[in-house]
Amino acid sequence: MRKVVANADEAISDIFDGATIMIGGFGLCGIPENLIRALVRKGVKNLTTISNNVGVDGFGMGLLLAAGQIRKHFGSYVGENKLLEEMVLNGRIDLTLVPQGTFSERIRAGGAGIPAFFTPAGVGTVVAEEKEVREFDGRPYVMETAIKADFAFVKAWKGDNWGNLVYRKTARNFNPMMATAAKVTIAEVEHLVEVGELEPDLIHTPSIYVKRIFQGEMYEKRIERRTVRNAS
Repeated sequence: MRKVVANADEAISDIFDGATIMIGGFGLCGIPENLIRALVRKGVKNLTTISNNVGVDGFGMGLLLAAGQIRKHFGSYVGENKLLEEMVLNGRIDLTLVPQGTFSERIRAGGAGIPAFFTPAGVGTVVAEEKEVREFDGRPYVMETAIKADFAFVKAWKGDNWGNLVYRKTARNFNPMMATAAKVTIAEVEHLVEVGELEPDLIHTPSIYVKRIFQGEMYEKRIERRTVRNAS
């Protein structure tokens, strides 16, 4: 039952070229920093990544881009990464943009065993091209399919030796649903505790979804775009 591994490098030892990997977090908040750095060290190529965004230049998933490890990416926001823009325009990466709510629901559906669903988001736009559109109660809806992956990298605030996880604030975006939608879910946590130390009613991801867990280190917790206002 104990799922603890020594570090990020051990946790990703079986990841292969061409793997599909979900990477949790929202912007730079709640991203699995240690797992991303380990993936860069391992040097696997031709990856398909599924994440809300692709980090920033020189940090987070931006490290994977710079190393040329990503072949295809599914996400909903790419506004803070100049390298990604260059790679898309030069045809060096295959980018699929998905409306953010649809993106989240497609991942949730993958974890829930729901193959497809209908949504009004994207009807009448390029998002709906070559997809089935049906009318419900007089309104058109486009069919979207579930998203699943070989691996999911998630980052939690606390986790126990069995793999029960608790996220903190914005880090709950995407991490919980991604943890359910992959064949192998790997969790890095800021605080690894003994079984019984987490309040059962406060657990966000039950241990049944998590295959490996370890305590991370060197969390930079960068701010993606710092905004301030005049105090006067």
